[in-house]
Amino acid sequence: MADVEFFFDPICPWAWITSRFTVEVARQRDLQVEWKFICLRMVNETKDYDREFPAGYVNAHGGGRRMLRIAAAARDHGGNEAVAALYTALGEELHTAGRSAEIREADYRVIDDAVAAAGLPPELVARGEDEALDLVLREETELGLSRTGKDVGTPILTLAPGTDREASIFGPVIARIPRGDEALRIWDAAALLVRTPGFAELKRSARDRPAFG
Repeated sequence: MADVEFFFDPICPWAWITSRFTVEVARQRDLQVEWKFICLRMVNETKDYDREFPAGYVNAHGGGRRMLRIAAAARDHGGNEAVAALYTALGEELHTAGRSAEIREADYRVIDDAVAAAGLPPELVARGEDEALDLVLREETELGLSRTGKDVGTPILTLAPGTDREASIFGPVIARIPRGDEALRIWDAAALLVRTPGFAELKRSARDRPAFG
């Protein structure tokens, strides 16, 4: 059983930072992370993209769904490790290397590059068009939102899933990747808050642009 379930959409830069924070903590604490899906295109399917989002978001969120379909196919191919490898490769291309703008322009060649970098079969790229995979995306999106409420996005973390200590949170949303002891302190503080009876929310507006180094 996993120690942490991490729900992500690869297009989200904030989720990418939190995922690398989670990987940093998992490495130090020997935690097992299970990678799950939350599709922003599905979360926002009732919204008017032309009125409620900046230009390019419909392509961005549609691209996220395309990548999550491929991630679902990768899970069928190679399990959780294949999803982890693909998410790492996508995040490094999209965010660390700054190629997310290509997705907003509906240029999806970055996905081919990430699949190759993850060591996965190139034929998985075509599964991005497979609408049958939306079933698992919707199931996991709804699972994540059932744990936090529907007024959040990605990432969602579940600590100690399936145990009497299970607790879920949206975030933590941070603008840079904590490392070393700092990562452990932040993790423990977030875990303490989310497990505090009655705790609901701690929030302020973003003050810094995401930094991926």
